Amino acid sequence: MALVSDPPLRHVAIIMDGNGRWAKARGLPRTVGHYRGAESVRKVIDRAVEHGIGYLTLFAFSSENWKRPLDEVRDLMGLLRFYLDREVKLLIDRNVRLNFIGDRSRLSSDMRDLLDRSVERTRHCTGMVLTIAISYGGRAEILAAARELAADALAGRVDLDGLDEESFGARLQTHDLPDPDLIIRTSGEQRISNFLLWQLAYAEMIFVPTLWPDFDEAALDAALAEYKRRERRYGAV
Repeated sequence: MALVSDPPLRHVAIIMDGNGRWAKARGLPRTVGHYRGAESVRKVIDRAVEHGIGYLTLFAFSSENWKRPLDEVRDLMGLLRFYLDREVKLLIDRNVRLNFIGDRSRLSSDMRDLLDRSVERTRHCTGMVLTIAISYGGRAEILAAARELAADALAGRVDLDGLDEESFGARLQTHDLPDPDLIIRTSGEQRISNFLLWQLAYAEMIFVPTLWPDFDEAALDAALAEYKRRERRYGAV
């Protein structure tokens, strides 16, 4: 059942922020906030499917998050394992195809294998594409694409005179995704924190005060309704 979006948004990206502050406000360990945040992930995925959104991208763990205490990083990776073990079957039931972006070199080999298996299990799904950004940084992504381009140019495999935005974008990890129409950040912070720097050039931005564990179906509905009230000109009059 389509809800707000008519026609549906193609791509919504969300910076899921506020798990730690949610837990701190309740005198709970940060880990509890992360687990409650995982429940919000499920709610938002289900609602996005109902809205007919084609692509949903969630910023789960940034390249900067490796600076957090080792115990918290270990807990976050354990939560990801728990989520994938439990939720992939539900994604398949909803015809959702799973995708990951980010620097896998910093992940353990068993985590990389788990990501690959999860992607493979949903490869046949033809509905919404759910992309989870793990160990991801926008600057690093652009730099990696530039290095690849430079190597190809030095080897004579690419003509720089023919380079344009589309051909450069094809070298990014998101090459098979449309650019986001809308980015939502929770927790009241108003920055994009090195997320999809190239891809967000013309995205509408909505910053909400709600902490991520409290972000639910109604909160997503409200953000999409706000998006519909905006007029997108892409630089035109």
